[in-house]
Amino acid sequence: MADQAKFLSGSLFRHVTVMSLTTSLGLMAVFAVDFIDMIFIAMLGKAELAAAIGYAGAILFFTGSFGIGMAIATGALVARALGQGDRALARSRGTNALIIGLGLGIAFAALIWVNIRPLVGALGATGETRELAVSFMQIVLPSLPVLLIGVVGGAILRAHGDARRSMMVMIIGGAVNAALDPVLIFGLDLELTGAALSSIAARITLAVLALRAIARHHGGFDRPRLGALGRDAGNVMRIAGPAVLTQLATPVGQAIVTRAMADFGEEAVAGMAIIGRLVPVAFGVLFALSGAVGPIIGQNAGAGLQDRVVRALRDALLFTAIVTVLVSAALYALRGPLEALFRLEGLSRDLVFLFAGPLALLWVFNGVIFVSNAAFNNLGHPFYSTWMNWGRHTLGTLPFVMAGAALWGAQGVLIGQALGGVAFGLLALWLSRRVVHRPLVMTDPAPFTRRGRLLAMFLGKR
Repeated sequence: MADQAKFLSGSLFRHVTVMSLTTSLGLMAVFAVDFIDMIFIAMLGKAELAAAIGYAGAILFFTGSFGIGMAIATGALVARALGQGDRALARSRGTNALIIGLGLGIAFAALIWVNIRPLVGALGATGETRELAVSFMQIVLPSLPVLLIGVVGGAILRAHGDARRSMMVMIIGGAVNAALDPVLIFGLDLELTGAALSSIAARITLAVLALRAIARHHGGFDRPRLGALGRDAGNVMRIAGPAVLTQLATPVGQAIVTRAMADFGEEAVAGMAIIGRLVPVAFGVLFALSGAVGPIIGQNAGAGLQDRVVRALRDALLFTAIVTVLVSAALYALRGPLEALFRLEGLSRDLVFLFAGPLALLWVFNGVIFVSNAAFNNLGHPFYSTWMNWGRHTLGTLPFVMAGAALWGAQGVLIGQALGGVAFGLLALWLSRRVVHRPLVMTDPAPFTRRGRLLAMFLGKR
């Protein structure tokens, strides 16, 4: 079973580095396509198109976050089974998690669909910009279930330690999107519609390749059985429920920032939209940490190797600090090229330059939160992640953003958002260190009793 539990031996810093870099390359391939979309839209010279992407992106972030939550649950359960040496259980859990994710994805997409217009309006979009954002989302939303298959499939590959294939699946999907973008946006003059259709093609590619890699190299899937599906539904949702809630906090925080920025005009929203596309490309390695570190912690926890769990957290935090310093230096050096690339001027230029300067360094605290969430989700305390993320994106966003906007205008919105991350990053660091030193009890989460449910949500207990 060596290939099913490859993280139980060897250098943990090397495992963290390889998993994070390979996972991030796949993620950045997808994020880079969004970045390229923004470049193409900026080349059209229409501020309302860039603003529409910003508004739509804030809402579509919810759908992506839902998929990430399902992937976290799947990866944790599959990695835990592999750490225990039970490949059949890992295959069963992967199969049932895909089915559950597909069904929930359909329901979630339908819920967003019927509320698109009021959601866009609530963010502050009006007139033509609002209609463009609605049109873009109406095309992309039906492909959410397909995206979920690809994202959950990638989590299964990473749980097996197959970072290379997971990376290639993402890269190929991103390449399809990048190749179709100029053809549809410019060649066929479809503008936002072309960008939406390119995204759908990439999601289909992602799903097909992920399923194919699992079938060929990791035992494939079981035939769906109602009994096993019902059993695993409970296990999946006890992790996915808080994990999805955890991930949904991020777009809530982004929506707060978008609404605050809308008060300063479309130029401010366009600048924020550019930053929103730049962040995951620049810090894709940090975004990958939860998915990359999770299987390492999960396998070692499943095998009862607490000393390696503690060292995995420590090495992941060190890796976070190194990456943040290097990326921040690169962003500062590239401010001139970014100005030329996006034809930045006025408030948009000020916002991008502020991010690509001192605020980028503060992203180390967001990385700490990502690493801590991986520990919480894989050590049986998923509600710690939920409360940490919701605290960061509500108490750690709204008052800070409001104060920043009052003191420094549009730039203050970004400053306030960053300072809230510092506060909750320090809290996450303290709590994660406590969690990894607790005795490991790696059984599946037990159902909540009615009396203990609220207390468990507060304390993060199973």
